[in-house]
Amino acid sequence: MQRTRVFLVWLLALGLWQSVFATEQVKPERVKLAREFVEQMGQGEFEKVVQRFDRVMTKALPSDNLQAIWNGLVTQYGSFQEIKETRTEDLKKYKIVFVTCQFERGKLDAKVVFTEQNEITGLFFVPTGAYRTPGYVDRKAFEEVEVTVGKGLWAVPGTLSLPQGDKRVPAVVLVHGSGPNDRDETIGPNKPFRDLAHGLATRGIAVLRYEKRTKHHRLKMALISGGLTVKEESIDDAVAAVDTLAEQPRIDADRIFVLGHSLGGNLLPRIGGASDKIAGFISFAGSVRPLEDLVLDQVNYLLSLDGTITPEEQKSIETIKKQVEQVKSSALSEEVATSELPLGISATYWLDLRGYQPANRAKTLEKPFLILQGERDYQVTMVDFELWKQALGSRDDVKLISYPRLNHLFMAGEGKSTPSEYITPGNVEKRVVIDIAKWIKAQK
Repeated sequence: MQRTRVFLVWLLALGLWQSVFATEQVKPERVKLAREFVEQMGQGEFEKVVQRFDRVMTKALPSDNLQAIWNGLVTQYGSFQEIKETRTEDLKKYKIVFVTCQFERGKLDAKVVFTEQNEITGLFFVPTGAYRTPGYVDRKAFEEVEVTVGKGLWAVPGTLSLPQGDKRVPAVVLVHGSGPNDRDETIGPNKPFRDLAHGLATRGIAVLRYEKRTKHHRLKMALISGGLTVKEESIDDAVAAVDTLAEQPRIDADRIFVLGHSLGGNLLPRIGGASDKIAGFISFAGSVRPLEDLVLDQVNYLLSLDGTITPEEQKSIETIKKQVEQVKSSALSEEVATSELPLGISATYWLDLRGYQPANRAKTLEKPFLILQGERDYQVTMVDFELWKQALGSRDDVKLISYPRLNHLFMAGEGKSTPSEYITPGNVEKRVVIDIAKWIKAQK
């Protein structure tokens, strides 16, 4: 699940705004402040760093969480070495400085967002690289229409990829994994949801993708983070997106499907329980095991990639084991501090997931399922795929497909999957798009 990309992807998904080229020059003092900010992180001075945050950032990213994020980067990329360069952008009242950081094993841009008062109101780590359009996409085969998903305070913008023509077509809603994702589910230079949307629209299937609430409404969401559950994070907007599609004149309202990636796949049964307008479900590396177990498994996997676990790394593992034990404890209550729980997520969030068994819940939905899984995925593994199979494999309306060479983004590779794959430009494998399109068209 994307929230459980303990180190790298947790950061790469922290996109808060779409940047535009500067309309006015960011003041040199902000460039200086941004460089100092990064240098202080490199020196481990996290208490000093957070003193530069505005009120919302202070609440959303306390010093211990920031330190965990930075340590995760060092685990992935090696030691921080130097600042290579800076560049600036401007977005209305926000002033943005990109600080290119050279680590031992690669570069990342620290995107530091300032208010007009020079307080830091946003921080992202963005790998360099360019998205590439896959060869299986024909841009002339569809148009894209901007839509609004939901209403009122939490409405989010979305994009409907609509096949050319006049006839009504089947449609798919794409539901993100955890973390504040954009509508393309951008991870480094990769945009798996854009690949899916354009690939399926090329093949006559409409696709609706949208900004995740925790991205588009990041500041408001930070203020309620202590009471956040997956309902507010994902389920409500997924249901609203289905309703949005059902209102479109070109969409066959009897053939609306929901595809959930990672956490989104895990939540398909809960989404299905909240809407009677869904014709079927597609699990795109959807997890089955408890989130806290995935967290611990992924930490063990990542720290073991180099073949050794240092005493410091073992200490980190033991800390996370204790946090996982807290989640599983019958004594867990909303009063338990987030610092005592995995990923700094509130007890309310964990309590909401307690006892939830998605594969078993899926049995209660009399709708077809397509279960897809990359066999090289280390975040949601073949263990989860087998659990889907045990629960649903005997049903005639369920199809399960695994792909030997594919990772969590359904992009191809060889050998053990590592987080570095996520910052290498790639695309969702063509076979996957074809399989999804074929399955949807077979549902009458």
